[in-house]
Amino acid sequence: MGMSDDSAKKIAALQAKLDKKLGPEYISQRPGPGGGPKLTYAEGWKIINLANEVFGFNGWSSNVVSITTDFIDYSEETRRFNVGVTAIVRVTLRDGVFHEDVGYGLLENSKSKGAALDKAKAVTDAVKRTLRNFGNLLGNCLYDKAYTQEVIKIKVPPVRDFPRKWHPTC
Repeated sequence: MGMSDDSAKKIAALQAKLDKKLGPEYISQRPGPGGGPKLTYAEGWKIINLANEVFGFNGWSSNVVSITTDFIDYSEETRRFNVGVTAIVRVTLRDGVFHEDVGYGLLENSKSKGAALDKAKAVTDAVKRTLRNFGNLLGNCLYDKAYTQEVIKIKVPPVRDFPRKWHPTC
């Protein structure tokens, strides 16, 4: 049994959205490790919001397949913790299609072990890396160095009517 015309049109429309690249308003930069070249990335909340727009708030879900604490180091001298965490996340669409990917989180110089583990952000990294497998719009375009070199040059205008976008009860 083949796919209905309606289903084929919905899939084609979804694919057309996912093929688009992120605009400059979704892209951030931070210093690279050891003072190296800047890293270009999208913040987790922005990618999650985009996934909600593309798939619908109830059109996708994520679950942690595994999470591993790679190390917890405590320095007696500084009385601080350094942690490394690896997470594997699966993102599943309403129709059952899914992708999995791994994320890594590292936090150094934390006052407490709990705060270090919480702020390591391995799961957020894994969610972002998994969502990028669905297409450019959800972050895959950030792996295209020619694209990122051009898009970071675009100045993003400040949002002037931002308070009007807030929910009326806020």
